[in-house]
Parts: sequence; structure tokens; C-alpha cells
Amino acid sequence: MPSDVASRRQWLATAGVLGASALAASELPAQEAKPVTQPDKVFRLGVISASIEGKPQRTNGHTWHFCHPFHDKIDLDVVKKALDPGSAKLFETHFRNPQLNFDQIPFANTRITHVYDADPASAALFASAYQGVQVAPSLEKLVQEVDAVWLGDASGTGSDHFDLVAPALEKGLPTFCDKPIGGTVAKTRQIIELAKKNHAPLMSSSLFRHQWGTAEALRMKASGEFGNLQFVQASQAGGWTLPSWFIYGQHPVWMAETLCGAGVDAVSMYARENTCHALLTYRDRMPAEVWYGRPDIGEFYCETRIHFQKKSYAWTPAIEGNYWLGHSYQIMRMAAAFRDMLVTRIEPVPHAEILEVTAIIHAAAKSLAEKSRLVGLQEVLE
Repeated sequence: MPSDVASRRQWLATAGVLGASALAASELPAQEAKPVTQPDKVFRLGVISASIEGKPQRTNGHTWHFCHPFHDKIDLDVVKKALDPGSAKLFETHFRNPQLNFDQIPFANTRITHVYDADPASAALFASAYQGVQVAPSLEKLVQEVDAVWLGDASGTGSDHFDLVAPALEKGLPTFCDKPIGGTVAKTRQIIELAKKNHAPLMSSSLFRHQWGTAEALRMKASGEFGNLQFVQASQAGGWTLPSWFIYGQHPVWMAETLCGAGVDAVSMYARENTCHALLTYRDRMPAEVWYGRPDIGEFYCETRIHFQKKSYAWTPAIEGNYWLGHSYQIMRMAAAFRDMLVTRIEPVPHAEILEVTAIIHAAAKSLAEKSRLVGLQEVLE
């Protein structure tokens, strides 16, 4: 990937090791311990790490960071040695801070029991931090030992996703397949169809979908109190490049899809220097805009604005100005959505939205190559 393409994890490593907004446990008042109710069933999770075109993601943030709510015992000494200083500090101040666990973390009814990585050394490193986890020698062995599978991919293209999740889907296991699920429209569709064939609950998502502000915006929309939805602008910081659009451009597209729902008719994208704007149009509703490379929101990584007839609402991932608390919250909420799917086997994200996100990404790239013409989504879906 180009050196100027910053993932959230790279940004974390250079963000002043969390800054002044990160409260240490010693700075917070003591809280009384709450009684723990034992769950009826504890789900065994298998974690899989995707590669970047065959190159291992040694400390894949979408497994190391995103999976921590599922597991009760994490060795923070190993975390400090394995991860960058910013990430290690985040585990201490937020992820594994019992005073900032939202009365949820770690989940009582999940445990990670196995991990698979095509690079055994990377799998062993994860297992040394996530105590009690075993390294699975193969995907086939992993799916025999678990109740559900989580495929995490921080910076990959999705080219290996189908092969990595196919054994779980064929067995009917609930499966999380990270963005950019499959990488192409054909592969996204192939993953969805395999899940349907085997009645395997499937989830794919972006953290943006699980922010506090996103949930509030959806509540506002559902209430009807503020009139019809008029416009959505989903913005993300970082330097835009065409290769990065296929990976990190997924996030603001997911946000627009979450707020507006499926039904995009056509996409037009324009790019200049290190920023791009994509316009999503619909036949039956007002448009949405994706802005990737917005220069003024680096402190909060992203910002979204939603406009109704009577009110507008804007938010970042931050909670009361604290990005890292909000980041920890959105990780917990996405993990909780997957956990709930294990219990109910009800998919939290419609298949149509999952496929449409991939199609929007590719229609936008096609538009850019063709002088920003409005590219119908059917052109890339057929």
C-alpha cells in the first residue's frame, strides 16, 4: 500500500499516544463490583486474520483490537511488547479498564478458543496475548472446534476472504467477514450466496455503523419528528488515493448506506490531490455524499452530517469530546451486534446493503476513470 495511506491503527500510533483525553484508571473514582449472571451458553469463537495480498498482518488491528470484548483474559505485558505504544496504551486506559467497560466487557457468553493465520508465527503471537487460545493448524480444524468465526482485516484488499470464510459458511457457522468483504462485487456476492445456501448467519460492517451518533441519527429518522431525510454527508480524514479507496473508502460508504438504506441508483466521483467526493443518487430519495480526505477532522478521524427538513445533526465517534472513549464504544457495539447474532441467528445487516457497499466502491472508481460520469450501479452489479 502507498506510504501515505494511513489506517486507523497507523493513525493511533502517531496520535500522541492518546493525548490528554485518555483517563488512566487511577484518575477515575472507584466503582462497586456488579454481580455477574452466568450465561446459559458460552459461544466458542474462532478468529481468522486476513492477509494483505499474501503478506501477513502480524498485529492485525481488526483481530487484536476488535476481538477483545469477546475474551476474558488478555496478557497486557504481551500486548505492550507486541503492539505499538499507542495501541498498548489504549488497551490499558480503555479496552481493559474495568471502569470504562460499559458494564459489558468482557462479554459473559463468549470466549475465543482458536485462532488461524496463514502465518503461524502471527497466530502464535495473538494466542500468547489472548490467554487460553489455541493456534488452529488449518481452517478445517478450526471450524470443527468453534461455534462461530470472526474474520478480521485491517488493511487487506479482501482477495483472500472467500477462501478464509468458506469452511465456516459451509458448516453453517455464524460468521463475521470484515470489510472489504471479498474485495469485488463477484466475491461479495459469492460469500453471501454461500451463506444463504448453508443457512449461515453472516455479518459484515464498518465501525462507523456502530457509533453512538449513528444510532441517534437512525432514531431521529425513525421518529419522523424532523421531516424527511434531505441529505447525508459522510466524511473521513486521511489522504485519499485510488488504492486506499477500495479499503478505507468503505467506511464513509458504509455510513451513507446505513443512514440512507439500500437503493443507490448511480454514483459519480471526483478526486483532486489527496481528497475525493462521491455523490450517491437514488431514484426515490435525496442524495448522499462521501468525502474522503477531509483535512479538518483529523482529531476525530471522521464526521457525519445528516439533514432533515426541520433539523440537522452532526457527530464524530467521540463521546463528550473524547475520541478514544467513543472508539472503544463503537468497537464494543460492533462486537455486541455479532454476539447478538450468535444468540438469535438474526443477521443485523441486510445482505442487500453489504453487496451495495461493494458495488458503490467499484461504481465510484469506474466513474473516476470516465470523467466523473454518473455510473449506474447495475453496470457493476451485472
